[in-house]
Amino acid sequence: MNKQPLADKIRPADFDEVVGQSHLVGKNGILRRMVEIGRINNMIFYGPPGTGKTTVANIIAKRSGMQLFKLNATTASISDIKDVIANTETLFSSNGTLLYLDEIQYFNKKQQQSLLEFMEDGRITLIASTTENPLYYVYNAILSRAFVYEFKPVTPEDCSGALKRALSMLNDEYKTDKSATDDAIGKIARLGGGDVRRSIQLLENCYYIADAKIDSDTIDSVTTSSGVNFDRAGDVHYDLLSALQKSVRGSDPDAALFYLAKILAGGDLISACRRLQVMASEDIGAAYPAAVSITRAACESAKELGLPEGAIPLANACVILATAPKSNSTHDAYYAALQDVQNGKGTSFPEHLRSPDFKGYKYPHSYPNHYVEQQYLPDDIKENKYYHFGNNKTEQAAKAYYDMIRKK
Repeated sequence: MNKQPLADKIRPADFDEVVGQSHLVGKNGILRRMVEIGRINNMIFYGPPGTGKTTVANIIAKRSGMQLFKLNATTASISDIKDVIANTETLFSSNGTLLYLDEIQYFNKKQQQSLLEFMEDGRITLIASTTENPLYYVYNAILSRAFVYEFKPVTPEDCSGALKRALSMLNDEYKTDKSATDDAIGKIARLGGGDVRRSIQLLENCYYIADAKIDSDTIDSVTTSSGVNFDRAGDVHYDLLSALQKSVRGSDPDAALFYLAKILAGGDLISACRRLQVMASEDIGAAYPAAVSITRAACESAKELGLPEGAIPLANACVILATAPKSNSTHDAYYAALQDVQNGKGTSFPEHLRSPDFKGYKYPHSYPNHYVEQQYLPDDIKENKYYHFGNNKTEQAAKAYYDMIRKK
């Protein structure tokens, strides 16, 4: 028999018990007010794992009297949706049907579109959740029929309340009287990085190995033995990401893979993907332009697979970036241009570049080599040079072409 996770046992049954998300479920929270007046709309909950999205959906269903169905988009199909719809005509659904669809970003366009008809005729009220930005992963037809609510990482202070309740429940269940120092509770809350579920799992592990009191040493022994001491909200998080980028920049694939493994062992797939994509443009850049698309594809593959399998495409991208030629020429060029923008320069650009008349504009495609000399920068910065070709094969080839069309 599977043992019910502690995080599920202490799952809040009312808005007052929810930790964090006061902007949504606090005394003046928008979701609480909507439920109180009986106004339940289609919604999309957006935010990191362990921040209360499923919990809030459960409370809304309970308070509204609606029959709740749950699907996870990683395993559900259109036939599962049809099964839910088939139940909307039963007596149990007389107050309406609420479908909670977790990880909606894993539904393709056709699957998401299959929801539209039932959302429009009122047979289901949809609450979809996602850890990704819905503007990129949820189709416009769904977005136009739903309100998006952002769930924020839970602060250590808010998470501490849930941890104390969890410890009390463990003591009641096992007839013990174990305690935890305030410092230990705070440390566990921080190590969760805003994910309450993760913090509760760590507390539970500490509880089992502690004699009478959970302290900092107890936590260190648990995190060290599991190979994970990774605080997404603290310095360790940023130190690891920094070490990963510096190792890639320094063309050391072994060190880069080590730090990537540390990050992924901590469960932070999203930060690893973001940092690898930054590196592809910042540190490799124009020296190997294909690195951007390769890294993007690897990150999308990793997010679709999830951990642990998602580590493989990320490791592939990591090695490719670490062993690729390096250039920060475009990075430096952009920030040099940005400096002039921030200093208020170039506010009036050449008339021949402005629509709709383009007076005096020369169309480059009408000239040899598709190039003709003309002014593009504003008068006050027309002599400025932001981009300087890097000393690598790709950029030097581009420079040769650049010089040729200008007949230098």
